[in-house]
Amino acid sequence: MSLHPASTQPYIRTVYVVSDGTGITAETFAHSVLAQFEGLRFKHIRLPFIDSVDKAADVAARIDQTFEADGKRPIVFSTLVNSEINTRVRQANGMFLELFSTFVEPIEAELGFKSSHSIGRSHNVANTEQYQNRIEAINFSLAHDDGQYAKGIENADVILVGVSRCGKTPTSLYLAMQYGIKAANVPLIPDDFERDSLPSNILPYKSKLFGLTIQPERLSEVRHERRPDSRYASLEQCRYEVSEAEKLMRREGIRWLSTTTKSIEEISTTVLQKIGLEGRFY
Repeated sequence: MSLHPASTQPYIRTVYVVSDGTGITAETFAHSVLAQFEGLRFKHIRLPFIDSVDKAADVAARIDQTFEADGKRPIVFSTLVNSEINTRVRQANGMFLELFSTFVEPIEAELGFKSSHSIGRSHNVANTEQYQNRIEAINFSLAHDDGQYAKGIENADVILVGVSRCGKTPTSLYLAMQYGIKAANVPLIPDDFERDSLPSNILPYKSKLFGLTIQPERLSEVRHERRPDSRYASLEQCRYEVSEAEKLMRREGIRWLSTTTKSIEEISTTVLQKIGLEGRFY
């Protein structure tokens, strides 16, 4: 995922994300921080699994090469916990932002308790219950994608509803992978609008329903990528389905939001808040 949309403007600085684990935590933090600098482009490079001094030396050499090529110090986001490895990387000519030393050490001082300083701790699968919950949620969401499997839907934490191609599937999978939420999704189709009723298999679970909608123009664009020049993708059909779906959700008292300009992260956070699942983070 790039930090900024494609542009003809040259990038202003190279950014390295260095970690002894996957680097996902540091990369997420880097995205959040650098997104504050609107209009600037960054070349973003993630270097995961830096768990030895030899690998650290290679990283340091790469940072130095970038400095020589760009004439500017690369910005380095780091979650290295091993002091020897970290010291070796810091010998390079970069601008370093160390997440653990910035946040963990002050917390240690406040709590009067030393952290584990374990490599890859944030992605440790030792807590098998939490890990298995997440795997189970992913399997559940895959099985209950697009209303294809009704059995067991009563076990869903949330059931997303909306017209085809409004973002239900990626949101369901993100909720499962990121938070261990069992998210099913069920499409609202023309048959439902003609009957003026929700699909019968989800009627008993209205408290778990959350609706997604989208602007018809954007929906038409998305559908054209899948079925070019079809009635399914026509603006007229998209306007009809979106209007009827929103009308149905309003009448049934279903909470909903538009996905048109929102990221998967924003959509998922809103769903968690509205359904009351904020505390289910892993």
